Amino acid sequence: MFSTLFHIAVFTYAAALGGCSSRGQRSTTDSSSQATSFKVALLTPGAISDQSWNGGAYQGLLRIRDSLGAQISHIQTKTPAEFEENFRQYGNQHFDLVFGHGFEFQDAARAVAPSYPATQYVVTSGNTSSGNVSGMVFGFAEPSYLAGMIAGTMTRTNRLGVIGGTELPPVRESFVAFEEGVHSVNAAAKVVTAYIGNWDDVSAGKEQALAQLASGVDVIFQNADAAGLGIFQAVREATGAFVFGTNSNQNDIAPEVTLGSVAIDLPHAFLTVARQVRNHTFTPGIIKLGMREQVVDLVLNPRLSSRIPSATRKAVDSARALIAAGKFSRPSASAAAR
Repeated sequence: MFSTLFHIAVFTYAAALGGCSSRGQRSTTDSSSQATSFKVALLTPGAISDQSWNGGAYQGLLRIRDSLGAQISHIQTKTPAEFEENFRQYGNQHFDLVFGHGFEFQDAARAVAPSYPATQYVVTSGNTSSGNVSGMVFGFAEPSYLAGMIAGTMTRTNRLGVIGGTELPPVRESFVAFEEGVHSVNAAAKVVTAYIGNWDDVSAGKEQALAQLASGVDVIFQNADAAGLGIFQAVREATGAFVFGTNSNQNDIAPEVTLGSVAIDLPHAFLTVARQVRNHTFTPGIIKLGMREQVVDLVLNPRLSSRIPSATRKAVDSARALIAAGKFSRPSASAAAR
């Protein structure tokens, strides 16, 4: 369903743009030598070289520049104080749209936004909205459930692992959905959960994966940004183990062991919002984007898809069709609705 979402080359280009602001790493590009009046900024909590969550967001920023002729700016932030500082900076500079890329940016956006009513603040994975603050919610759970269905049939040890950067609500929800998918096809399987404690430490990611593999885990579902690169390394070095990518199409990072990726088309999502803001048709609120909107999907690795049992692939296709029709309900989602 997707073309390749993100390309490693952009990270080399992004590095060439990079400079240092007083706090965090900053890169700014003006596609028309200051001639444009439409300005869009992005704050990320991690490096855009992660080939995952942050890299996909930067690709989205570049898509806005290339498609709309916008002036763009990016800053990598580390602490909540920096979130607020840079949100204010962009408000003072009269940016039209500022993305805070992650659930953790919500409080800072709500604190700053009232002072800059002409700027739209959009928090990805944010689940609240007020005034000129909007949340962009990705339907990550449903494709995570599909990944769990595949993992539950591919395991030979009946022991699977999930590894996250930190325990943010959207990450936790996707792990619950993955486990539900596993148990829908393999009730005897056990899912082991671990969090690294950060999103950047590649060595710590590898250590967590090695510990799970040593305990008998043979399929890992990870959502750890740059730290996840260490998880891919550990699985590649193991025997008979598999891994899933997340946030972007990570199938090429370790193609010999990656079953698929739960990928978000962040460039499409960002461009959609930016175009509405530029055209003055944007309505602040909760923006919900999932599989039905073709923004999130499970992208199977074509190199390994033949190893997935045909019955499982058919079951995944059936569940995908129900999702597209709005008729699919996960067990925990059904329980919450009651």
